[in-house]
Amino acid sequence: MPELTPASIPDFPVEVIRSTKRRKTISARFHGNTLQVRIPARLSRTQEQEAVAELVEKVARSRTSSTISDAHLAARAHALNAEVLQGRAKVSSIRWVDNQTRRWGSCSQLTGEIRISSRLKGVPAYVLDAVIVHELVHTFISTGHSAEFWQWADRVEKAERAKGFLEAWARMP
Repeated sequence: MPELTPASIPDFPVEVIRSTKRRKTISARFHGNTLQVRIPARLSRTQEQEAVAELVEKVARSRTSSTISDAHLAARAHALNAEVLQGRAKVSSIRWVDNQTRRWGSCSQLTGEIRISSRLKGVPAYVLDAVIVHELVHTFISTGHSAEFWQWADRVEKAERAKGFLEAWARMP
């Protein structure tokens, strides 16, 4: 069962609908602002709780990164700079851009401007955090992707997992 953290507690109502016609599949879709989760009627309460928690966590995670504004992106970058990079990054701005098709992000070391590809709006929060930290590190490490660079960039939580996610995501059509 997924662990519930403050970030995974939904900011939307959840309605569980048991269906006698549904045999195996479980689905979730929004009806207005309510997430309707449809499950087979035969599931036990424990199975229902596990299935619903898993789906709600996935939906909450995807909504979190897909609805982040530029202002929230900036707040996240400043928080990650303080928490992960000991305030070393010099970021003047960070924003979503639609014109990056080959990169996840880019950074101007001279101005401290960071651009994050809007292709990442649907990724889990830990993946977005890893990309943001990667770009933040570029603001104070000028030697490209050196060993020192990766020592800083890999300080973000789930760094290796995020790299794997992005590698797979890049291969998606």
